Amino acid sequence: MQKRYMVIWFRHLTTDWLTLHKPELKDAPFAFIAPERNRIIITAANTIAETQGIYSGMTAADAKAITNNLKVMNHLPGKEAKLLKQLGLWCIRYTPTVAVDLPDSLILDISGCAHLWGGERGYLKEVVNKIRSSGYDARAAIADTIGAAWAISHYGKTTPIVGCGEQAQALLNLPPIALRLENSVLQKQQKLGFSTIKSFIQIPRTVLRRRFGDSFLLRLAQAFGTEDEHFVPLTPPVPYTERLPCLEPIRTAKAIEVAITKLLESLCMRLQQEGKGIRKAILKCYRVDGKMVHATISTNRGSHSVSHLFKLFELQINKIEPALGIELFLLEASKVEDIDPIQEKFWVGKPGLHDTALAELLDKLAGKIGDKAIYRYLPSENYWPERAIKKTSSLTETPTTKWRNDRPRPIRLLQRPEPIEVMALLPDYPPKFFTYKGKRHIVEKADGPERIEREWWHDKGAHRDYYAIEDTEGQRYWLFRSGHYDAAPQWYLHGFFA
Repeated sequence: MQKRYMVIWFRHLTTDWLTLHKPELKDAPFAFIAPERNRIIITAANTIAETQGIYSGMTAADAKAITNNLKVMNHLPGKEAKLLKQLGLWCIRYTPTVAVDLPDSLILDISGCAHLWGGERGYLKEVVNKIRSSGYDARAAIADTIGAAWAISHYGKTTPIVGCGEQAQALLNLPPIALRLENSVLQKQQKLGFSTIKSFIQIPRTVLRRRFGDSFLLRLAQAFGTEDEHFVPLTPPVPYTERLPCLEPIRTAKAIEVAITKLLESLCMRLQQEGKGIRKAILKCYRVDGKMVHATISTNRGSHSVSHLFKLFELQINKIEPALGIELFLLEASKVEDIDPIQEKFWVGKPGLHDTALAELLDKLAGKIGDKAIYRYLPSENYWPERAIKKTSSLTETPTTKWRNDRPRPIRLLQRPEPIEVMALLPDYPPKFFTYKGKRHIVEKADGPERIEREWWHDKGAHRDYYAIEDTEGQRYWLFRSGHYDAAPQWYLHGFFA
């Protein structure tokens, strides 16, 4: 098979990336700067800055003298490599062999792939248009060699597709820099007046070697196809997937539970070794009749706990219909995230308040933020919500009463109830909506009232009628009306549920 390569050149890689994340810079000239030899230079500039005369390698002082509205940002070390790797992994959908060519190019081995898009022209158009629609300014070229494709993508001015065996003719009119030569070699060629490749192509190789070295001849041979050029392709991440084929079709819920447990044990062991946890996973069950049924779970934070994940799948088992039987289980972790294994290990075994590690942790935190910022709350034998809890800084103090759990209580209780504006029907209906800190909340669900009488032996005043309500955004609040309903009752927000 004839080898064919495509090189994609991202002309403004880092500046395009920044524009995507900061749209306010779209119409402004800006550039990245970095120190070099006791001076600050421009490392990359966006298109607007280039049209005003800013270019890579220029000193920042000269650039600011040309345009007074130039925005400069510090160079991001390693950003080009990360961006190219992400873009390269995306390009694997078009070919299995993609390599990164720093600082701004990708190399694709497209041998045997282009016919799927109607030929090389349709293939190139598809890839480049997709990249440009994502916000990156890209040029691409196709040739028999990596060197020729690189040269045409960066410096070609005619067709981006070089026919088979035609790379020599396509390269002749390009400047020597298109051969990816070192700066010292380019300076020598400039002094000798070599402005194009054809100006020295007829010179004997021995003379060229003596003048410019072996590396120059190697680049020349790689571009013309007389020497092979090797590269290291990107390796796509291995998907977090586990398979479990069945010797006999599975029909019972108990057998499905056993299968899920085995799959989770294998997958979670790998995730634990890599310091990752599942955020979303799907169990695919392939039945004997050729159909597939599935169950999906998701977590609020990454987890590789087999028992926790199994409990989530256990809730979905009744939705799995085995029919004539399931012959293959496939568990895929479609979304994972890094987790802190040290913090996970701290809570293994439920150490409790008597564990010395907990006391040492609190001592370290107190040393950083002060011991007055760390409290432990205990229940207090009072009806009034503000007095139903008390603070303690001791880990050994035992509560004198139990936490009340017969009625819902908010996870966060305000130190002082805050007044709100409410619209509610007479006489004891929950609010239809309320306004808190200038924002209106439409009430979707409500529970109450729960009347709490004031403790007359502490102070005097009206009782409170509490409502647990949920707005249309899913947020839950603890509200109360002070006293009996009259012409102008006063309402307050007292807490937030989880």
